[in-house]
Amino acid sequence: MHNPGNSTRFQAQDRFAEGAQYIAGRLTKGTSGRTHAVVDPATGQDVYTYELAGTEDVDAAVAAAREAFPGWAGATPGERSDAMHRFAGVLAERAEDLAQAESLQCGKPLRLSREFDVPGTVDNTAFFAGAARHLQGQSAGEYSGDHTSYVRREPIGVVGSIAPWNYPLQMAAWKVLPAIAAGNTIVLKPAELTPLTSLLFAQAATEAGIPDGVVNIVTGAGRDAGEHLVGHPDVAMTSFTGSTGVGKRVAEIATSTVKRLHLELGGKAPFVVFDDADLEAAVHGAVAGALINTGQDCTAATRAYVQRPLYDAFVQGVADLMEGIRVGDPFAPDTDLGPLISHAQRDRVAGFVDRARSYARVVAGGVIPQGDLKQGAYYRPTLVADAAQDSEIVQAEIFGPVLVVLPFDSDDEGIRLANDTPYGLAASAWTRDVFRANRATRDIKAGCVWVNDHIPILSEMPHGGYKASGFGKDMSAYSFEEYTQIKHVMFDNTAVARKDWHRTIFGDR
Repeated sequence: MHNPGNSTRFQAQDRFAEGAQYIAGRLTKGTSGRTHAVVDPATGQDVYTYELAGTEDVDAAVAAAREAFPGWAGATPGERSDAMHRFAGVLAERAEDLAQAESLQCGKPLRLSREFDVPGTVDNTAFFAGAARHLQGQSAGEYSGDHTSYVRREPIGVVGSIAPWNYPLQMAAWKVLPAIAAGNTIVLKPAELTPLTSLLFAQAATEAGIPDGVVNIVTGAGRDAGEHLVGHPDVAMTSFTGSTGVGKRVAEIATSTVKRLHLELGGKAPFVVFDDADLEAAVHGAVAGALINTGQDCTAATRAYVQRPLYDAFVQGVADLMEGIRVGDPFAPDTDLGPLISHAQRDRVAGFVDRARSYARVVAGGVIPQGDLKQGAYYRPTLVADAAQDSEIVQAEIFGPVLVVLPFDSDDEGIRLANDTPYGLAASAWTRDVFRANRATRDIKAGCVWVNDHIPILSEMPHGGYKASGFGKDMSAYSFEEYTQIKHVMFDNTAVARKDWHRTIFGDR
């Protein structure tokens, strides 16, 4: 296993010795009086211990963001765009630090961090740098006699955002970038388990010339720092990514101060394979879609519905491919699958599978590796077949490397089963028939439906859910617009004082 103390690798304790709060352009220590450890999930060893943020830190971060808002909102779109293009450049220069820190705190293979997380974040930054120049309202028009109307899009103010632990760097980007591109300032609370890349991200913003106070980080517990941030009277909008259960609590708090709200919540993505699909492509797509980030992905393929003529071959093909997945050290170049985020999460995933043994068939995996991997939070890729549609393992979000496979007969049944959970974040349909594909993309209730693929995302296209998966979009121009508010402006084009409305309301008095 890798040694976190190796001098060639990212040294969190050295880099963040001044603290894990980033407020008004500098690192500080938290004031809660409590400490927290970032644990390497591959070894179980602490790699960084820091003081958690308290409510005083949240207040200081919000105050810094509020102070920075007039200047940043008043900058021209071109000025914000130029700063964000520099930001993208700094992130690219810091790519190896970001990749190592992400893999260290999350346990994801370094190859994935280098080739997916960091390049995706740089690309997203460049996209929103361009979007900053397109803060457009609506063209003028005469809709009422001698009056001209137009619509302005304006920044909202201070945004308070909460990001999860599964993609800390990308989620920081998805929260911060559209908000600041539109002229807002932000206070981001990353998960306590994974603050390292959020701090590096904020430091890169400062280095790029984004003014102090525009991007602030508070690293604290959800029930303390998180709830205080959501309920803060000077925070105008809340953006949250996480579980549906916690999302409901966030909505409850935000509603008390009538905040703008953006929620990206849980998922249980169906993977629907029709009987004319390319079987080999579907098998490989299912394994990749189910195991991305060790299954800790709200869009991961978790429920495969396979039309009966292909069912047995699909189950066998997935089982065979899963057996060849290399589970191991995230920093080893040949590792396909790293550990889960923590031992607690691994045990939670194992509990789902162990309970399913009484009503379903565990075809592959379902074990905790031993030997060199024993100290880490590892779990073998797992395939479960023949569970009932209403069973726990089909309906609940597991958030681990577990794929459940069920058969279906008619196309109607496959689509009905795909929609039969509370969630609606993502889905995929596998078919060579354009009519089937069109029907599936129309009738499956999810914010994204891939055809003959599963997982790819693009900065230019929206990401967000239906139903209990939340509302609002990340990435794309749709996300950018969500961080603005709309104002109607109306001009009286006559040169004299008008009495028309006065007469309409009060008569000729």
